[in-house]
Amino acid sequence: MKSLLVAYYPILIFLIIAGGLSVMMVVASLILARQRPDSEKLSPYECGFDPFENARIRFDVRYYLVAILFIIFDLEVAFLFPWAVSLRDIGVFGFVSMAIFLAVLTIGFAYEWMKGALEWD
Repeated sequence: MKSLLVAYYPILIFLIIAGGLSVMMVVASLILARQRPDSEKLSPYECGFDPFENARIRFDVRYYLVAILFIIFDLEVAFLFPWAVSLRDIGVFGFVSMAIFLAVLTIGFAYEWMKGALEWD
């Protein structure tokens, strides 16, 4: 058990050094930087003019739907890269598994397209 913990010492040392450097940088910034914000610096900023509406307005549900669909189909591409690299090693079983995976995602994409989820009015 002790030899197992010894293997994690480099990680512990790395975390201590990274944490120490982070704290040192924040403290140095507070000490060395000028800390006198004026009213202009503390005012709300949005494209060079004061905001004219509440920032907590409701978004259309379609925005979130398109975002979720993008994430789903973007992950499909992320799974394709390691599959393509190791295709020789995984053989026919890996090929068939990925073909089924792509077929399910293609059917889902076609369903969303037919339902009009990708239309933006």
